[in-house]
Amino acid sequence: MRLHTPRSRTRVRSRTRVRPRTTTAALAAVTALSGAAALTLAGEPSAQASPAPAARASGTIHAAPYEYLGWGSPQKPTDVMAATGVKWFTLAFILSDGGCNPAWDGSRPLKGGSDESAVKSIRGAGGDIVVSVGGWSGAKLGEKCSSAAALAGAYQKVIDAYKLKAFDIDIEDTEFSNATVRQRVVDALKIVKQKNPGIVTYVTMGTTPSGPDATGKDLIKRGAAAGLANDAWVIMPFDFGGHSGTMGQASVSAMEGLKNAVKSAYGYSDADAYKHIGVSSMNGKTDVAGETVTTADFKTILAYAKQHHIARYSFWSVNRDRACGSGGDADACSGVAQSPYDFTKIVAQYGG
Repeated sequence: MRLHTPRSRTRVRSRTRVRPRTTTAALAAVTALSGAAALTLAGEPSAQASPAPAARASGTIHAAPYEYLGWGSPQKPTDVMAATGVKWFTLAFILSDGGCNPAWDGSRPLKGGSDESAVKSIRGAGGDIVVSVGGWSGAKLGEKCSSAAALAGAYQKVIDAYKLKAFDIDIEDTEFSNATVRQRVVDALKIVKQKNPGIVTYVTMGTTPSGPDATGKDLIKRGAAAGLANDAWVIMPFDFGGHSGTMGQASVSAMEGLKNAVKSAYGYSDADAYKHIGVSSMNGKTDVAGETVTTADFKTILAYAKQHHIARYSFWSVNRDRACGSGGDADACSGVAQSPYDFTKIVAQYGG
């Protein structure tokens, strides 16, 4: 997600999402029954047992597109909700403020600012949030915190600030490539799971068209070896630099590779492995010249998700889900001909 540049935004995609993607954002009573049920069922599964079937309705935690509120001319989340039916957002990104302390984009406070106001507006409209930590750009907490306990403490500050039910680690670049840091992230998430029963956790990473690379597989194996009951290992199937077939087909191939890696590491059945994987695509033109993800590709991914009941369908990003105007910013539009929210409306159809 590159974001940052200001994940990737410069692009950062950053996957930092800011990612850009940069490859490189209490359910209200009106949704209390469907949303809470979906969340509970998507919650912490046992490492070997299959969780109960998740809710199939839209507006659940399973469909939570990224929105970056720090740049890219972000739309009002409540406007997006009204136009698309989406109830959940993944808000990006939390980074280090220079030390082992979390801040939005590494600079904006957790409480008292525009980010908290946006969260309150989403919840006031019957929705909720996943908070994403990391991305491609900026100072990463996984590197700035010197131990798993310290890193878990930094994560906990974010969880406590927003009383989070779900948490995403978008692990990219130097945080992803360092084996010591990968282990620290795994161990910190295990602590978070222990201290916050029922919290939903995602680990999001890049991928090849055939699934996670050796580093990604190592991360999953470390999670299994540590006994981390992660709810979903999530891949970002774009910025391939070359692939066969459509981007939808390449995404399906990558997800099959992810399923096999999770199955192998955890000893799951195929059915349980599918329930512990997720996808976070990128809409329109990606960070790689000539690579474009279309609405048809999103529909291919949606069909796969519905067939296998994967844990998560997201994308980078709501900010980009509109056509570009003259001199349009690549972090604020898709680069393809479309109507507003064409991609979000497809993701919103996924209920788990």
